[in-house]
Amino acid sequence: MRVVLSALVVFGLLAQSACSIPRPGLPRVHKVTVQQGNVITQEMIDRLRPGMTRSQVAFVMGEPVFRNPFDDSRWDYIYTLEIPGIYQDAKRMSLFFEDGVLAYFTGDYAPTAAKEVEQASSREPEITTPES
Repeated sequence: MRVVLSALVVFGLLAQSACSIPRPGLPRVHKVTVQQGNVITQEMIDRLRPGMTRSQVAFVMGEPVFRNPFDDSRWDYIYTLEIPGIYQDAKRMSLFFEDGVLAYFTGDYAPTAAKEVEQASSREPEITTPES
């Protein structure tokens, strides 16, 4: 009887400890970070000015990813960054030329000066009351 009881206790302890043993899992696949397109920074956007020639814009921004072969008055810059399962981001800029010079641009970035004016105008005015 004692032998059976001892065997049951030993078996119970072994069964309980087996739950804490790490099991070998499947190896994980390495996921590669994917960057595509032209890197666009705020400093580059701040250097753009209306009236710049195409070569000056290309010096600041690099050659565009997409050029419309039928309409060379628009250059599109696209930058995507993807870390699989963690992060995904895309930035776009479109530059428009008239008579061979930069007329205006639109996209996910704005010049810093324009951002500061926009932020200042969006703030609520401070209300001051004269003290009695």
